[in-house]
Amino acid sequence: MGESTVSLRREGPVAFVTLSNAGRLNAMTRAMWRELRAVFEGIGQADEAGLRCVVIRGEGGAFCAGGDISEYPSFRFEESSLREFHENEVWAALQAMLDCPLPLVAQIEGACMGAGIEIASCCDIRLAGASAKFGAPIAKLGFPMAPREAALVHGAIGDVLARDMLLAAGVHGAQRLYDAGFLLQVLPDDEVAAAAQAHAARIAALAPQAARLHKRTFAMLKAGAQTTEALLATAYDYADSAEHREGIAAFLAKRKPNF
Repeated sequence: MGESTVSLRREGPVAFVTLSNAGRLNAMTRAMWRELRAVFEGIGQADEAGLRCVVIRGEGGAFCAGGDISEYPSFRFEESSLREFHENEVWAALQAMLDCPLPLVAQIEGACMGAGIEIASCCDIRLAGASAKFGAPIAKLGFPMAPREAALVHGAIGDVLARDMLLAAGVHGAQRLYDAGFLLQVLPDDEVAAAAQAHAARIAALAPQAARLHKRTFAMLKAGAQTTEALLATAYDYADSAEHREGIAAFLAKRKPNF
């Protein structure tokens, strides 16, 4: 397996953030979540230096297939470490994306699952290839999506699809996500990259102050979707449950779970 990374490359007024975890469809490792946070916190501080727009994409024809489950047995079965992961690594990275003052364009190809749909939900504009697949089938693994992450996805894709993805492990094609208003465009797979770059260039040609102020307004509109402290207080008490352990063990052993 190659090294997992989140890289940043700038081309004039547009930055390209690339998720890379070779052989795992860019599944997010803990290190990648920390890198994603650092990248976007850095971008947030650089917007006065001529940067106007950010494109986020995956390496090698996939966006992101979810979390890297090979790491999960090392930390997920204790409530304190599970909470640390979701609140101080995953949510901190997603919050850094949500706080970014620049417009974010998601270039979605291939798998956009779990962590991938969370990352895409932070973006302002989403374009996808016709063969892209979307879902969060973690109920198969014996655990739920964390509350703030679920609220984020629910707000982006809508109630009907969110419930199907989380309660029935539904996986849907790009056209269904377009119909739900999650995607701006569905394109032939080989045209997605060029379309994302063209859209970013179009944004970059407009007034940056207007973009920052519109982003501030959108953030205000989203604020009502945040979960309460009372909910978060018990959100991770399933850490040491049998179903949680069995779901992850079955995935790693490539067998059907016995719930």
